[in-house]
Amino acid sequence: MNSSECEQTLTSVALEEPPSSTYHVTSFTLNLAPPPARPAATTRIDPPHADQAPAPAAFNRRAKTTSRTKAFRKRFFPEVADKDWNDWRWQSRHRIRTAEKFAQMLELSDAEQEGLSKGGNLLPVGVTPYYMSLLDREDSQQPLRKTVVPVKDEFIRTPGEADDPLGEDGHSPVPGLVHRYPDRVLLLALDFCSTYCRYCTRSRVVGHGEIMPNEKRLEQAFDYIRNTPTIRDCLISGGDPLALSDEKLDWMLGKLREIPHLEFVRIGTKMPAVLPQRITPSLCRVLKKHHPLWMSIHFLHGDECTPEAYQACARLADSGIPLGAQTVLLKGVNDSIGTMKDLFHRLLMMRVRPYYIYQCDPISGSAHFRTSVSKGLEIIEGLRGHTTGYAVPQYVIDAPGGGGKIPLQPNYIVGREGDDLLLRNYEGQVYRYPDPVG
Repeated sequence: MNSSECEQTLTSVALEEPPSSTYHVTSFTLNLAPPPARPAATTRIDPPHADQAPAPAAFNRRAKTTSRTKAFRKRFFPEVADKDWNDWRWQSRHRIRTAEKFAQMLELSDAEQEGLSKGGNLLPVGVTPYYMSLLDREDSQQPLRKTVVPVKDEFIRTPGEADDPLGEDGHSPVPGLVHRYPDRVLLLALDFCSTYCRYCTRSRVVGHGEIMPNEKRLEQAFDYIRNTPTIRDCLISGGDPLALSDEKLDWMLGKLREIPHLEFVRIGTKMPAVLPQRITPSLCRVLKKHHPLWMSIHFLHGDECTPEAYQACARLADSGIPLGAQTVLLKGVNDSIGTMKDLFHRLLMMRVRPYYIYQCDPISGSAHFRTSVSKGLEIIEGLRGHTTGYAVPQYVIDAPGGGGKIPLQPNYIVGREGDDLLLRNYEGQVYRYPDPVG
């Protein structure tokens, strides 16, 4: 099945009814004499530069959309009624997928024109009208625009990159199921997304018709889970599982809930960011039937935190679904302390807990997106202590070759002196903690 056929098939599915190493303590002696009462030492280590972004304005809960979206609709979809624009099926049917359409709506740079001319050879191109309305028409360096419009760098492969950097295919006991950790599995429901992210770790399969949401394949996955009692957790991902109809999701969740040893079910999605219209009252009624159910939402930048996204997350949270955010660290998109802090503050106001910052996976053609690991550590250090702990996610690398997630943290342990552990706080000051050895 070619990419075009896959897109048509999956759109019809979606439109039925009506995605540094850890530190250790090094024992050594500093030339600091411990004072009798053990007060905090005055030694100070300067923290990293914390570029400050202005505090986000409070959400206007009465606003229905942004001024940019209003202007976009007026220019490119003037005849489209609100009921159609706000219908997720209409949005899916009218995704922007051709170079001609992109050129009509954006002033394309040379790099974008070259990327689009290759037609998404590695990963299909597709953006919902809603998400396109958030892009800056003139600025090719706008963060959101860089994540969905292909550029020529996408076709340059550098050392260390791979089509399947996480080794998922080698941990797949049945088609569309990845069993990499002892007690949990990843179930790929389908390979369709309403909007394709150019840094997608599954670009080798997404949108190519290799993972279809047919019952025969899914029953194989359910049988494997049913016959493996050590599995207690299932993450449903893809593609984007919320691209399925309410009925299909209800069936899938019901089949998983029939498995007695499966305690925990999660859904991974980017719909609240790229197609918030999908989060309907009808969908929420379906999801509420299958508690305990959790959701991991892919948010990248504060510009995605629109009134529409706020309403989508409010509906999910009001349905009793705990929401966590997974953010990929991307060069030129969100690789600053201020940008990340702004995003995480907005997410907390949307009742979404920042959960992970991922180092960008080394997929083929991703060098232009990847930052240094030291940049990620700098961001974590610029958040810790400088804002609420709920706004500080865990920074991880998903180890190439199937090693799983490895957490990374700045080193706050300066060393030891006698029975004291010397610790550095967020201000760079060194404190003593009594920690006798042995």
